[in-house]
Formats: sequence, C-alpha cells, structure tokens
Amino acid sequence: MNTSILDTGVKVVKNVGGFTVGRGSLMQLPTFVDARRAVSGKNARVVYLIDEFFRSQPETMRRLGNQADDIVRFVEVTDEPTTTGIDAITNEIRSQLTGLPATIVGFGGGTTMDTAKAVANLLTNGGNAADYQGWDLVKVPAVHKIAVPTISGTGSEATRTCVMTNTQTGLKLGMNSDFTVFDQMVLDPELTATVPRNQYFYTGMDAYIHCIEALAGSYRNAVGDAYSRETVNLCRQVFLADDMMGDESRERLMVASYLGGCAIATSYVGVVHPFSAGLSVVLGLHHCVANCIALNALGEFYPTEHREFRHMLDAQGVKLPTGVCAGLSDEQFAALVAATVVHVKPLTNALGANFRSVLTDERVTEIFRSM
Repeated sequence: MNTSILDTGVKVVKNVGGFTVGRGSLMQLPTFVDARRAVSGKNARVVYLIDEFFRSQPETMRRLGNQADDIVRFVEVTDEPTTTGIDAITNEIRSQLTGLPATIVGFGGGTTMDTAKAVANLLTNGGNAADYQGWDLVKVPAVHKIAVPTISGTGSEATRTCVMTNTQTGLKLGMNSDFTVFDQMVLDPELTATVPRNQYFYTGMDAYIHCIEALAGSYRNAVGDAYSRETVNLCRQVFLADDMMGDESRERLMVASYLGGCAIATSYVGVVHPFSAGLSVVLGLHHCVANCIALNALGEFYPTEHREFRHMLDAQGVKLPTGVCAGLSDEQFAALVAATVVHVKPLTNALGANFRSVLTDERVTEIFRSM
C-alpha cells in the first residue's frame, strides 16, 4: 500500500535527555533543579506545575525542594488539556515572570505533564497553543523541563507531543516537536502507591494499547517494535499478577509507561485511539478509560489482544463503565463518527488507505452503540 501519508518526516528520534529510576528517586529532583538554577543565574525561578491531588499532600510537597519565590501552580485534572486552558495557564505564568524560568517541573499524570510541555513551548515561541497543533510547528527551543510522573501509562514523560483539544475545532491534536521532549525525568514508583485501583488499571492499559496497535500496524521499525514488545511483556507481568499494585508491579508499570512512550514516538497507534478520541471529544471521557472502553468494543480488529485484555480485567477485578453511548441522539453519533474518522494516519496505519470502506459511518456508529 502507499504509506506516504504515514511518513512523519521524523528520521532522527530524540529521547529524554536523562533520567533516574527506582523507589525513592524523587530525592534527586532538588539536585536536578539546583543544577538548572546554577546555569540560569542566581535570580532564576522555577515553575512547578503539579497535579491538584498533591495540594493535600504536604509530605510530598516538602520533598520537591522549591524555594519561596518559585511559582507553584496546581493543575486541575478533572478535564483533559484544552488549547484555551493551556493559553490561560501560560499567560498566568508569564505575568509572574521576568525572563524565562530555570526549568519547569511537570509533577503528575499525563494531563499535568502535557501541560508542562505545552507551557514550556509557548513561553519561548509566543502565540497560542492552537498555533502549534501539528507536526514540527514549534520552531524555537522550549524552556528546560523535568517530568515527574505520578501515575503510569500515558507515556507523556517520553513522547515528543503534548495532546490537547482545540476548543474552536473540537479536534484533539498535539504539539509534535523535538522541542516538546522532556530534558530530565524522575521515575519513582512510590508516587503511584496512592492511585485509585481502577484509575491505575485504566491508565496503565494506555501503555499496553499503544503498543499492541503499533505492532499490528503498517508503519513500523525495529527499534519501535523492540520497545513495544517489552512494554507489552511488562504489562502482562503487571496485569496478570496477583497484585498489580505491589511494589515490583508499580516499578514495572512505570518502566512500561516510559518504554511505551518511546515506542509510540517512532510509530503510530491504530483503531483504538481514534475511537477513544471520539469518546473524549464528544462525551468528555478521560483518555485512558475511553481507550479501555474502545478496546472492549473492538475485538474484531484485535481479537487476541481483546481476549487478553478481558482476562486482565477479570484477573484484577476491574469493571469498565458500560452504556456510555446509550440514549445518544443522531447528532451525537454523527459527532462521534466525525471525531473518529478524522484521525487518518492511525486508521491508515491499521487498516490501509481505504479504511473508510471498512469504517463506514454506519459501522462506526454501530461500534459506538455497543459501548
């Protein structure tokens, strides 16, 4: 088939500049931050963008090493990032700064880390978030940034994108750029111990789904395949274990999240993510639970993985939301179809250039009705 539409133009892949991993590694964060202060000047401030959950976690907050004049901003994570929301946060931070910060610390899940990446880009490039949705539209190097994931699965800590919904167009797209990649990363599985069990499963499955889609697609390479296979292997060890939230499982899943992010940076997703995007854009469902709901309805496209996913659900006693599309209007189903089939590259990766002959409006609607 003609794969030109799948050519990202990315020929040299950029990874995170450096990282530390293991229980207790959060203690290294102040060292990383202080190193940035040293090269940025004694008056340089640091911006901490932190998942709002940690507002009520003073013990964790004390370990961050922030100084009195640093900017600490809690990120609302009830909804996923939007272009207007990112613009508002960027303008708020810009108004508190003279010059650029020494670094930005993104401390939280995918929403918080994507916010940190987007703000770092906008502080040096100007304009609005919507201006940079697409491939390599960010032209100026971003502010230095450090990722501290507190939940595992999205791979935001590893990828060259930060995903947000354009509030004008309704399209969910990212700022895909080498400048979006984090410069430093702290992987401390102790931070995931307090994640609610269902959320831990849903988010962790994002890594698994990234990689089963990549391995089933047409746009592949040896490095991406290696990342994907090991991610799937680690996810199996976690989600088929007796205790998916034990110390070793949490560490394995944190590594799987990072490797899954590396995998998807060199390849594409497939059918699941476009359907998930439809659920997020039209119904407001969070990305990771939407992924799980979508995979549960897409067994015809991923039969072996679907059976394994169902086994993992049973093994961990996790229940998926059901009936999320019950009672929707014809207009809402039409919006779901439009928000799904617009993702041409992943659907081409999975089904070929003529994917619309398989995913007709009627077939897409039928699949959504089953969710």
